[in-house]
Amino acid sequence: MVSGPGGVGKGTIVDALVARDPQLWLSRSWTTRAQRPGEPDDAYVFVSAEDFERRISEGGFLEWTEFLGNYYGTPRPDHLDRTPGPAGDARDDVTDFVLEIEVDGAQQVKHQFPEAILIFVLPPSREEQERRLRGRGDPDDKVHARLRKAEKEEPIGRDIADYLVVNDEFDRTVDEMMSIIDRERTRSGR
Repeated sequence: MVSGPGGVGKGTIVDALVARDPQLWLSRSWTTRAQRPGEPDDAYVFVSAEDFERRISEGGFLEWTEFLGNYYGTPRPDHLDRTPGPAGDARDDVTDFVLEIEVDGAQQVKHQFPEAILIFVLPPSREEQERRLRGRGDPDDKVHARLRKAEKEEPIGRDIADYLVVNDEFDRTVDEMMSIIDRERTRSGR
């Protein structure tokens, strides 16, 4: 699991990890929030509140939460639709699932699967986090809400994380996280 407050670069980091390592597969979260201008169609599975609530009632989420009036959730593996790999295959070479997940969701997954590895990503500073949030087009009220939430989430994330990584320089951050993944694979015998 990769978690951290909004604006730390989780999505960009995870995309780079998955592109670098064919054994990683990213579970695309569902959300009811509107797609941001310029945001890729596959950033999330964008659904209506009704569809999300139906999936909740079916037990189709590994975890889910509500934030700023929108739902976010990770589909259970038995409900996943795999994204084809570069050759159009079903990615039979996948050995590790990656969840890009909020702190609340990370707590839920850790409770169900204590062996799951959590890498908690931190911004180099609150000012840089704010700059990144504004840079991705978040409106002022959402920026301030995310910054307030970050102040509450970070102590929890630090407490439950297996690893802490500061995203101060992108390439170094991705290299550090790949090293963590390799170390955990070696430790678990994979």
